[in-house]
Amino acid sequence: MNLTTDLLLHAYSVGVFPMAEHREDDEIFWVDPKRRGIFPLERFHISRSLAKRIRKAEYDISVNQAFAQVVSACADREETWINSEIHARYQDLHALGNAHSLEVWHEDALVGGVYGVSLGGAFFGESMFSRRTDASKVALAFLIDRLKQAGFALCDTQFLTAHLASLGAVEISRAAYKARLVKALEKEADFDTPKVPDPQLLLQRMTQTS
Repeated sequence: MNLTTDLLLHAYSVGVFPMAEHREDDEIFWVDPKRRGIFPLERFHISRSLAKRIRKAEYDISVNQAFAQVVSACADREETWINSEIHARYQDLHALGNAHSLEVWHEDALVGGVYGVSLGGAFFGESMFSRRTDASKVALAFLIDRLKQAGFALCDTQFLTAHLASLGAVEISRAAYKARLVKALEKEADFDTPKVPDPQLLLQRMTQTS
């Protein structure tokens, strides 16, 4: 199968996404889970320990500054669904403005991040990584804040994990997900517009809405 950017965007618009069995597998298959993980944007949970981590401001945050590095870091694990073709096509989506990354830095080293695809008012989280304590949690906190400020209506996590559930993600049915997706695609949102907030402002906004 030829994986193209048009095919990818169409797939996301109808609620499916691509995966490979492993890094070296050339075959790509489409996934349409019966149960779908999402982040309700107003219900992101910041624990006391995470709030303390954010308040310390030990990490620097950037947006779309190291997209290829973030995807490579997400694939740099023993088991990954990101093969070379998927990796390449997401670079193409990034060049088109439909794929984005949020990076977490510590002393100029990339220590965490998350990337995903945007379409209308829907953001499809693809993968994240962490190389220092709480780096991926910090990335998600800044991501959710950005999605809210940019006008997004849906944050898809594909599957629900214990890690995501601890931060406020929930699981809904396929039908419920697709109903939300249709509404989100009708909205306009701009991932690039919001400024990265300082940690204190982020925490103020999160505690006001959580």
